[in-house]
Formats: sequence, C-alpha cells, structure tokens
Amino acid sequence: MVLNRKFSLPTFQKFKSLHFSLRFSMSQLNGAYYGPSIPPAPKSYRRPSRGGGGCGCLSCCCGCIFNCIISLICKILTTVLIIAAVLAFLFWLVVRPNILKFHVSDASLTRFAFSNNTLHYNLALNVSIRNPNRRVGVYYDQIEALALYEDVRFASQTLGPFFQHTKNTTFISPLFEGQRVTPLTADQTSQFDKENSARVFSIDVKLFMTVRFKFLLFKSHTVRPKIRCEMNVPLKSRNATTSLDAAFKATECDWDYKRWWIR
Repeated sequence: MVLNRKFSLPTFQKFKSLHFSLRFSMSQLNGAYYGPSIPPAPKSYRRPSRGGGGCGCLSCCCGCIFNCIISLICKILTTVLIIAAVLAFLFWLVVRPNILKFHVSDASLTRFAFSNNTLHYNLALNVSIRNPNRRVGVYYDQIEALALYEDVRFASQTLGPFFQHTKNTTFISPLFEGQRVTPLTADQTSQFDKENSARVFSIDVKLFMTVRFKFLLFKSHTVRPKIRCEMNVPLKSRNATTSLDAAFKATECDWDYKRWWIR
C-alpha cells in the first residue's frame, strides 16, 4: 500500500530552511570554523600622578644615583682608613715611641702620727722619670703630687714646668710636711695602729700631669696622664736611722689608664 501525503506550503518552507541550516553548519565545520573571533582587550591609559612618586625612568635614575653615592662614600672611607693606617705605621716605624717610666728611688718619712682626727706628717720623696725615646721630647707643663693614706688624701704639692730631652732621666722631689684633719674610719684607724707598731706605713702617691710631646718641630696636644705609686715607707727614728730590714725599697709606679684623656 502506498500512502500519499500532501504537505502544505508553510511546512515545506520550514523543512527547506532547516535543511539549509544543516548544510551551512556542515560546510563551516569542514572549513575548520570554531566560532566567532575574540575581540582584542580594550587599551587602558593610566595617568601618572603629579607628585612624582610613581615608578618609571625617574625613580630608576634616582635609585642608581643613590647607589652610586653610597658606593662612592664607602670607597672614600676605605681609602681614608687605609691611608691613616699606613701613616700610623710609618710614624711608628720612624719614631718608635716608648712609654715613660716612673720610679720612687727614695722616700724619707720622719713623722707620721695620728691623734684627734689630725695627721701629722713629714715625707720627702725622690722620683725618677725616664724618657727612653730617641726622637721624642716631653714638656711637663704641670705636675700635681698627692699623698694618700688608706685612699684618704692628706697632702699635695704642685711642681713647676720643665722640658725633658730624649734618652734622659729627670728627678723630681716632692715634699709633704705639716698636719691635716684626716677623719679615718674604725677599720682605717685599726690599720694605722698595726702599721705604727711595725713602723712601716703603706702610703700612696699620685701624680697628675699635664704634658705635651715634641717630635722634631711638631708638638702634640695636651695630654693628662695619671701615675700611681704604692709604697711601703718605714718610719725613721729621731736620729734619722732605720734598720736594714726596714730600709725603703725602690718602687716602680704604674700608669692609671682610667684617667687618661687628651684635651
């Protein structure tokens, strides 16, 4: 049996349109069509700030300049330190400076009595100052000698200025004589009684000096060293004699670096 079906005109047009769409799609696929092209991204414009804080050529140049300045400063400091070290070494090689040496070669104590918080004393010293340098002389502008017992000062004397030549030994003779109110603690009084029985007293002398050094035609700045001499001084009898065991022994003085400064 054969069925004959008649299509209406609108139905036929729809079918024709669908058939054309299918053929168009297949033709696009055979031609490697993958869809519409993607439009390019829109260009954006960023306006630079007026303050100049943005990045760019200007900030890059500023960073380079800063790095160059820091590098130049480091090189200058390194060069200055090297030159200073070389000059110091050459100065030491030429001058060969040596430290001054102080000794108490003799001490004479003829009176040392304590009563009613008053100390009566008579002490004469002979101090040698040795300058071992070959090319450096010393100007002693002022020397102040202080005498102390148990770290309590009881006398002082100022010595006049003088110049000490190279490779020279100079003697100074401070003299402490008189009486002074010197309050001592109970422990210090007990120590005084023990030493009075032994007739040997522990007396310290400090030298506060104002000196300058001379090398050829050059003079240094003012230097203020401090010297401390710790002595055991025997008390002489009225006839100015002492036993051989109680005789004074020469004492070497020490530098006190805590009070060393340059002005």
